[in-house]
Amino acid sequence: MLTTSYSKNHMPIIIDGALATEMEARGADLHDVLWSAKYLHEAPELIEAVHRDYLDAGARIIITASYQASIPGFMARGMTRNQAVTVIARSVQLARQARDAWRQQHVHASYEPFIAGSVGPYGAYTADGGEYRGRYGLSFTQLKEFHRPRLEILCNEGVDLIACETIPDLDEAIALAELLTEFPGMTAWMSFSCPNDQHTWAGQSLEDVAKAMNQYTHIHAIGSNCTAPEHMVGIINTFRTHAQKHVVVYPNSGEIYNADDNQWFGSATCDDYVAAARTWVEAGATIIGGCCRTTPATIAALVAAFSE
Repeated sequence: MLTTSYSKNHMPIIIDGALATEMEARGADLHDVLWSAKYLHEAPELIEAVHRDYLDAGARIIITASYQASIPGFMARGMTRNQAVTVIARSVQLARQARDAWRQQHVHASYEPFIAGSVGPYGAYTADGGEYRGRYGLSFTQLKEFHRPRLEILCNEGVDLIACETIPDLDEAIALAELLTEFPGMTAWMSFSCPNDQHTWAGQSLEDVAKAMNQYTHIHAIGSNCTAPEHMVGIINTFRTHAQKHVVVYPNSGEIYNADDNQWFGSATCDDYVAAARTWVEAGATIIGGCCRTTPATIAALVAAFSE
């Protein structure tokens, strides 16, 4: 799916920006263990509107609102299993509806946007900051059993690729990479959350991460998201050196997330996101975008900058 060859002079593939914090800016209340996923049930039109705005901004890939959506999470809210499956499937349907509406307005577009099915870590389901720790105490089998139903739904709904996002632990990444072999023909990226430019939150070296992911041909890109922008160049350099993959980066604004009260604090550490993005592409990133606290305006600025 991600077939662009690496070139420092090539326009990167630009993906969308934050979904949840953009919804919050439009009035959504995300103080909930389901986070943005609750709006798949309560206000799906808001999710579709954000997808559409990112497409209008020029994003080539939009990511479904399934990051924190899981069958156990919805069943804990009183849904049946079938109802939970329906709601998770809706995440793909909303992205497709947004893309269809975009197509109608851009009939002469030179590209076809892709839909990436978001697979958040187990720590997103626990809603206790686990995506910034890893080390859940689960076996590979248990991790696969948790992730399999959502992957099955996303693939059955026809996503173009899978975005494994904010993965804090190499063990979970390996479990996901192995699980994806059950879905022949489906490609994915594996994006890690990192406290610095050398390690995952679980403490594994990014060199080891790169070497481990390199053996999975269906993982077309590796990288980092929901990580401070200042760590991106170091992360890209490591992944470019030790893996023959595309590199995907979509950092947050540099503010810090407090999982205890679902609040962001501190200041953005990136005064000029476009200028920072130029350094990521120069370092070798071929897929770029934004995570928490970025907006459609951020993505539009990236598209404008790399279309020059």
